[in-house]
Amino acid sequence: MRVFHLAELSIRESAVLPTALPESGFLWIALGRREFESMQAEVQACLQQLCGSALVDLHLSDLLNNQLPSHYDYTAQYDLLVFRRLAQGRGDIDTDTEPYSPSLERLPRRGGPPVLRRIDTSPVGFALFDQLLLTVHPTDCAVRDGYAARLLALTASGKAEATEPGRSAAMRFMPSSSGDLMLRLVNQMVDGYLELRRELTRQLDHWQSELLSPNSRFNNWGSLLQARLALHQLDEICEDQRSAIQDWIEALNSWQPNGGGQRELDLLRVRSRDVLEHIERVVHHVRRLEQSAEVAVQMHFNAQGHRTNEIMRILTVLTAIFLPLNLIAGIFGMNFDFIPLLHRQAGFWWAMAAMVVIAVGLVFYFWRKRFLEHRT
Repeated sequence: MRVFHLAELSIRESAVLPTALPESGFLWIALGRREFESMQAEVQACLQQLCGSALVDLHLSDLLNNQLPSHYDYTAQYDLLVFRRLAQGRGDIDTDTEPYSPSLERLPRRGGPPVLRRIDTSPVGFALFDQLLLTVHPTDCAVRDGYAARLLALTASGKAEATEPGRSAAMRFMPSSSGDLMLRLVNQMVDGYLELRRELTRQLDHWQSELLSPNSRFNNWGSLLQARLALHQLDEICEDQRSAIQDWIEALNSWQPNGGGQRELDLLRVRSRDVLEHIERVVHHVRRLEQSAEVAVQMHFNAQGHRTNEIMRILTVLTAIFLPLNLIAGIFGMNFDFIPLLHRQAGFWWAMAAMVVIAVGLVFYFWRKRFLEHRT
């Protein structure tokens, strides 16, 4: 468990639950999922004391559910957001409930790059109060630790900066409210999906080059199917994320600012739209990749059909050339006593010459009709 008190340009960390809300700034309580389950009573009592309301039972089960898709819900006292992030290592997986599997599981393949097989994700829960943000992460979540380390580093650098703190990087990076902090964490998760686009693009470009290569025979249909299933899975994940953020934005639009809180509310709306735009970029990119893969498969089968037609055309022309030759050979092979040229000394050579002339004539005729073409 990590507890942070964030003020204007300062951040203090402790390892115990707070007993009172700060006069300025807000609190961030970050727990692992198994830790939250074991400290459930203490956390509920703390929320009741600080915010006047504890989490309802249904939301508790949502925060403890490791398979829950991204979604948004709210009560009169707090908002609840569950957002699935990429699990990029053993530390990011809730190892108490599921075995380790990397977020981008790859199958080795000879003669080419690894094949994208499955995208693994894990949920992060946010319970948003006015001056408190409770987050429930997978065990040893890199999002929480990385963002906290960045906050501490920038706060230290901001204090050391000279005279214009309003323009310092620390001031711009420091969240101004619990809702702002939640959106920054969510945006950091979405950035992982944006980076995943490069890997997906590289994999699909490899499959397209193999599908459209005229000198190779494509047989890796199982691996290509796994890659397309990974795209479908990512599309479903991002659709759930987009739906959750849209519900959050709709709820945000119904908020009434208190006193001078209009600017803070506008900032939350801007950041929410920015997160939604990032998610939509991932969705659009995934769908473009799906369309490109489908087009490549269609072009592959069209090329195979064209190649088959070319082969059949050549075989048909050869059959047409040898058909009259077989007819002549069949006539001279009949068991009759008298056939013209059969008992003549030059009969064989006359028949061979006629067959050659007919074959050459047919080849010339088919070439003029462009049934036979020389392709480079």
